[in-house]
Amino acid sequence: MHHKADHRVPVLIVGGSLVGLSMSLFLGRLGVRHMLVERHSGTSHHPRGRGNNVRTMELFRVAGVEPDIHTAASLLAENHGILQTPTLVGDAGEWLFKHIDPGGGLARFSPTGWCLCSQNDLEPVLLDGARALGGDLRYFHEMESFEQDAEGVTAVVRDRNTEERYTVRADYLVAADGPRSPVRGRLGIGQSGPGELFANVSVTFRSKLLADVVGDRRFICCYLTDPEADGALLPVDNKERWVFHAPWHPELGETLDEFTEDRLARHIRRAVGSPDIDVEITGKASWRAAERVADRYLDGRVFLAGDSAHEMSPTGAFGSNTGIQDAHNLAWKLAAVLDGWAGPGLLETYDTERRPVALATSARASARSVEHSHPGFAPAPGVGADRRGGILNVVLGYRYPAGAVIGADPDQPVVPDGMDLTGQPGTRAPHMWLRRDGRKLSTIDLYESSLVLLSDAPDDAGWHDAARRIAVRDGVRLDAYRVGQGPDADLTYATYATEDADWARLHGTTPDGAVLVRPDGYVAWRTSAASPDPEATLREALRTLLHRDCCGWRCIRAGWPRGC
Repeated sequence: MHHKADHRVPVLIVGGSLVGLSMSLFLGRLGVRHMLVERHSGTSHHPRGRGNNVRTMELFRVAGVEPDIHTAASLLAENHGILQTPTLVGDAGEWLFKHIDPGGGLARFSPTGWCLCSQNDLEPVLLDGARALGGDLRYFHEMESFEQDAEGVTAVVRDRNTEERYTVRADYLVAADGPRSPVRGRLGIGQSGPGELFANVSVTFRSKLLADVVGDRRFICCYLTDPEADGALLPVDNKERWVFHAPWHPELGETLDEFTEDRLARHIRRAVGSPDIDVEITGKASWRAAERVADRYLDGRVFLAGDSAHEMSPTGAFGSNTGIQDAHNLAWKLAAVLDGWAGPGLLETYDTERRPVALATSARASARSVEHSHPGFAPAPGVGADRRGGILNVVLGYRYPAGAVIGADPDQPVVPDGMDLTGQPGTRAPHMWLRRDGRKLSTIDLYESSLVLLSDAPDDAGWHDAARRIAVRDGVRLDAYRVGQGPDADLTYATYATEDADWARLHGTTPDGAVLVRPDGYVAWRTSAASPDPEATLREALRTLLHRDCCGWRCIRAGWPRGC
């Protein structure tokens, strides 16, 4: 069947929402040809999924779209914090938190920060970025079926405009097709977790008078707690466009038809505490919050990403961010295997690394909903029992105890109690401001298209030259930089850095050692000592990390994706 396919691409992406578009963007940046099919006619029109955390913004920064995202998010640039109050009339209520980064402490860890950009504003930015890189993105095209074999996947896609069907032959398929994923269902992959948590009806509406009631309280979200009319209010432009999430109880027999425009308008007025404000309903959509994680993230040549792999409570916006980070983890591994410098076994580490992150993060999301008393959420015993605490360790400090890493502690928790980004294998590499050719950049900006080896200048101990020889002789995408001061340095310390700035100490090594960082910015391996044969030592580490065993990688480079 695949010999007669109408189209051939290395990767087929199913689903064109945030995660699918991010996958397209990341693959495009890595030079991987791909096709994306999405059954809807365009990007999202509903303002939802607005919280983009610092780790996600790091990925978008390196992918070159961060400035465009900030432009798209400009209307809400001054909004911070979550307010909880009986009504918006008067000064009652309390801030669950008023600033996401009080005191600016985040700058120690990252070159960027959180960004409040609604899904309907973010998706067009990702779409434009992906298409500019050559992505073949097809909206109003639906994958109807697929089959996989030892060498690839063949899919049947229907053009919903013309009703014509065509076949696509791909080496790999990435399913970013949502929580009711047809691909996951076709593969028979089950899910684990508490299941459905609560349901809401999300309402978009216009009100010119509501801005006067809100006043100068520039919140991300406001939980309104009137027992007869609770819900969550979110600004869209701080002027006249708003979103309201009203609790919906289908478990009690309540139907969506009961949420008439008149009922919703009355509910909003009472929740706000101002019976005379104007309310013009402009749209509504139902959604159900759930905590579920797929029992596995891959089946042969098919991978799950985003909501098809995990569902989480919306509090904290963990779900969409986790999905975007799924895509980033998988993209570089697909690129490495397709380009022949890694063996197919590398792809199995996608499940090893990302599934534990989803399990830990989804539990934290439910706990956050309990802490915030999310409207409509009456947790069952045990749900949301995860420990209380901050979220920076969840969104930026999570680690991979196993996977494409050497030297990680398998007994350490995926989400640590605090922030400890000091170069341990399996953690996101530390952020440090440096200069290259007179231009200021973060270490985070180095990691995207290749492995990166950092060593000391001038006390390199041979690591830099060894890495350069391996890159040439073995065909591995591997860049090497000597960090420090003086003529031998490829990267120098930023001018305002303290006198005792020391990249080696920050990365938990010594001037004799080296640190190997993956294209996704995670530390793959490090050593604090010199080696009598640095080339052999580094080559062995790469062989293990990239699954370059047997002759599989040579076969791939020769054109046989299945290896020996």
